[in-house]
Amino acid sequence: MFKALVLDQVDNKTIAEVRQIDSSFLANEDVLIDVEYSSINYKDGLAITGLGRIVKNFPMIPGIDLCGRVITSKDARYAAGDNVILTGWGVGESHSGGMAEKASLKGDWLVPLPKQLSPQQAMMVGTAGLTAMLCVQALIDAGVSTEDGEILVTGASGGVGTVAIVLLSELGYKVVAASGRCKENQDLLLSLGAVRTISRETLEEPARALEKQLWAGAIDTVGSKILAKVLAQMQYNGAVAACGLAGGFDLPSTVMPFILRAVKLLGVDSVLCPYTKRVAAWQRLATLLPPRFYQQACHEITLDEAIPYATKIIQGEITGRTVIKIK
Repeated sequence: MFKALVLDQVDNKTIAEVRQIDSSFLANEDVLIDVEYSSINYKDGLAITGLGRIVKNFPMIPGIDLCGRVITSKDARYAAGDNVILTGWGVGESHSGGMAEKASLKGDWLVPLPKQLSPQQAMMVGTAGLTAMLCVQALIDAGVSTEDGEILVTGASGGVGTVAIVLLSELGYKVVAASGRCKENQDLLLSLGAVRTISRETLEEPARALEKQLWAGAIDTVGSKILAKVLAQMQYNGAVAACGLAGGFDLPSTVMPFILRAVKLLGVDSVLCPYTKRVAAWQRLATLLPPRFYQQACHEITLDEAIPYATKIIQGEITGRTVIKIK
């Protein structure tokens, strides 16, 4: 028997409970893992609260992230005792995830834990950090340089936003942090590397087709009207890496930024990111993130606290990254 957070559905209502289960609950996949840490992301919050159609079948163990030690493996790439990371691949949605003491997963879904990181630090990074790194790399690949001007990060108080600020700052970019909790989190955002902060309210008014050119690049975690506003404010030949939809999945914009300013809209996905790209991103995260990130933008909870924290993250009350100590 082992401990897990289990989601079930009763009368079309999601019920979350931490309880003891046995190994028959898990699928018989390539690699059995002793889970040490997981984390709680916005998607986990939607799954646990039932406010989003995240879970594909019930009962389900949520948790789109995990880090732990291999118990047994049928995959030649991994042996008992190896430390591995899992992010994405529908785990926690259609396949039991990281909020349990054990997990059974396909070897293709895993990456080795970089030697520079502890399991706890890996989950302080998690899906949010991986997504942030992929967004930063997308801007670099699009030709956005440190000399071009300021980079805007929306949803800057969240998991992706806080990691993105640190990464961009470490690479020499001038970062402007936009947040709905700008007043209460300003000191943190500046200490993470932002040169200044702006309130989310300044981006919420309907966008004109084109507005004053402000940003050389942007990482958007919000979507909807805020993404439309950002696109209208991009400099000529600028680029926006879009990775989230916390504000909605619509995009009330026009083609004007794309055809008159050569703006590039770059979609970023970490769920099905290919293995080689994923490994490279984790290695870069391990070398770029400074100790201050783990000290300032992360905190730890227990598995029993995950249920109330799911509501907090949906309500926008969580700053930075929250890791779950499973054992």
